[in-house]
Amino acid sequence: MDDQWMRRVWPPAEEGSRPSKQGPTRPYGVPDGSPRSSTPPASPQWPSRPYGGREPDRDSAEESLTGLYGAPVAEREVDRPVWPSLGLESPEPEDDLPPSARRYRAPETPPRPMPRWLRRLLVGGLALVCSAAVIGAVVVTVLHRAESAPPTVIHDQIAGVAYTLPPQWREGVVAPVTGFTSVAARGDSATVMARPGDRVDPPNLRSAVIDLSDLYAQLLLHGDKVEVLDDRAVTVGGRPGHTRAVRAEYTDVVNEPAFMRVTLLTRPDGGSTVLLGLAHPDRPQSRAEIEGLMWGAR
Repeated sequence: MDDQWMRRVWPPAEEGSRPSKQGPTRPYGVPDGSPRSSTPPASPQWPSRPYGGREPDRDSAEESLTGLYGAPVAEREVDRPVWPSLGLESPEPEDDLPPSARRYRAPETPPRPMPRWLRRLLVGGLALVCSAAVIGAVVVTVLHRAESAPPTVIHDQIAGVAYTLPPQWREGVVAPVTGFTSVAARGDSATVMARPGDRVDPPNLRSAVIDLSDLYAQLLLHGDKVEVLDDRAVTVGGRPGHTRAVRAEYTDVVNEPAFMRVTLLTRPDGGSTVLLGLAHPDRPQSRAEIEGLMWGAR
């Protein structure tokens, strides 16, 4: 039956044709009329598959048929691209990417987040810088206002004296001691008062100041121990006078030491001016401010 199908039927052999030495050939180049040759033909060198793919294994029967008739059409066309390559293919396999990545691009790795301790450090540093800037602005504003504002000057017409207040000092409305006509204070720690005095001759200024200091020490200080710190003649604003300073101490542990200075100045009209300064507790700053106010009187 193989001979019937493999026999050449068309075109008919010419009667006068010269017989071939090798005999008639079968379709597709098979010699003789035998259905199959005892020696299988050598397997042809097939071209490599598209894109370097590995050719699947074939058994001996498939190889013999392939050698006779060639590779099947479906097998020859496998993996062959329909359109020529334009160089736009993604280097990554499409099966591993989501549809959005096939349309646009592969997802990028998100940046590494900042450590929590670094964020806290940056926030703390920023808050510290802002606080320092605000405090600095407030200090500069306050100092600028303090420098730009003129100092307060108290003019006591009754006592016949004028004196300039140090910074942070304020003028009082009513003096806490009877007889004094003007008062200035820095909180509750330092006070200066002024009042008119009786006529005093220059040689008697010291004795008058001693009497005044003893009187006010008993009324205002009530010290268990009173020590004299200063006793001398002075000239303030071209006016002769005398000053005396004492320090009172207490045996109890509640009251701190107190400081008092009394200055008596003569007036051109023949009268006198009494300046009384008190500091409780006794502090070097309070002493300096009281003395500066008195030495600047005019």
